[in-house]
This record gives sequence, structure tokens and C-alpha cells, in this order.
Amino acid sequence: MGMPVSIHIRCADVDSPAVARGVEEAFDVMREADRLFSTYQHDSEVSRIRRSALDPGHADPLVQEVITACRQAGELTGGAFTDQLPDDDGVLGFDPTGLVKGWAADRAASRLADLPGASYCLNAGGDVVVGGTAGDPGGGPGAPWRVGIEDPRDRSRIAEVVELHHGGVATSGTAARGAHLYDPATASFVDRTGSVTVIGPSLMWADVWATALFVGPTLPHELFAQVAEGYRMILL
Repeated sequence: MGMPVSIHIRCADVDSPAVARGVEEAFDVMREADRLFSTYQHDSEVSRIRRSALDPGHADPLVQEVITACRQAGELTGGAFTDQLPDDDGVLGFDPTGLVKGWAADRAASRLADLPGASYCLNAGGDVVVGGTAGDPGGGPGAPWRVGIEDPRDRSRIAEVVELHHGGVATSGTAARGAHLYDPATASFVDRTGSVTVIGPSLMWADVWATALFVGPTLPHELFAQVAEGYRMILL
């Protein structure tokens, strides 16, 4: 999907067959998502849906799952999140990019969650999901992962550091990719500085909310406070 993905594992035997198998399975999940959802591949199911060569009702069950999640995301965010994005000619079409990265990363991370005595950090294009079963000898959760958040006005600087054992961290803004976030209310791409980071149990929902909160100036913030239990945001 045009992004780097890395996996980091902490455990006593990082070279074990179980770890190698879990990591490979996680990357297989990401490859499957790329095959189904990439807008860069002409024969992906998303590309075929966009040019009306595939009826969404006949798409792969995983694609239909994402379509349902996108519909729910639009409802929860008051329409600030959308899966209808313009192509190079300005024509709106199905594009679940704003949700599917976090969805795929969460699915990939599930292949690592049960590795005995291990904790993991999966980084998908700068958004991060962490978890695992590792703990310290005293029965505690072990060392947290420390996730740095870039200063959107000076990308050489880390503005905040988030510590967590389980969950996702997603950031939306224009610093890295310019005006790529589409506002359905104005039918235009948002071109302002700053960023929104959301931390919570699911990377998919953290990413959805980060996008919606950056795009929508008022309503999504009100809805976030009402319905996004277990999530918090950092505005920069």
C-alpha cells in the first residue's frame, strides 16, 4: 500500500522458530491486505470496485468487512471520515485507505499477540500497534514501548513520547504527505499545519479518529468525547 512496515520483538529467544513463524504470518496478513486493498495495483479488489469492474457485494469477505467498518466510522464521526475519495480526475470513488491500514495492522498484530514471553511493536507507515505477553519476573507487565510523536512543524524534533503496553498510536496531519486528507464537508483536501494523535485499544479506530479529528474542526471533537471510550488525543 505504498508504505514501510516493520516489526520489533522483545523476548528471551528472539531467534526461535515460533517468533520467526509469527513474524512471517504477520507480514503475510499485510501482503494479503495489499493484494486486496492497494490503490496502486490495477487488479486489486479496491481498484476493480473503483472502476466498476467488481460489485462490492461480490468482493472478498475481508473487503466487505472493511466496507462495513467504513460505514460505521462515517456514522460515529458525524461524516468527517469517508471512504469516498476523489481520483486524479476528481471523481469520487471507494477508497478505504483511511481505515484499512490500521485494520490490517491490527489483524497482523494478532499473529504476534500469543507469542510466549514476547512483546511486539508493529509500525505501519508511522502508526504503531503494540502488545504481547511479556512481563517482568515480579509478575508486572514488563517495560512499556515508548512511541515518539513528531513535531509537525519541525520533523527533526520529537514533541511527545507515549508509553504503553497494549494498543495503538495513530497520527494524522500534513507534515509528512502534504494535503492528502479529504474533508467531505467542503469537498476539498485539508491544507493546514499541525497534527492529531490518538491513542487507544485499537489502531484502526485510533487512525479513524485521528483522521476525523484533523479534518473536522468541531463536530468530530464533540463526538470523540462522547463515544470514543478508552481513547485520548494529543493535538500539536
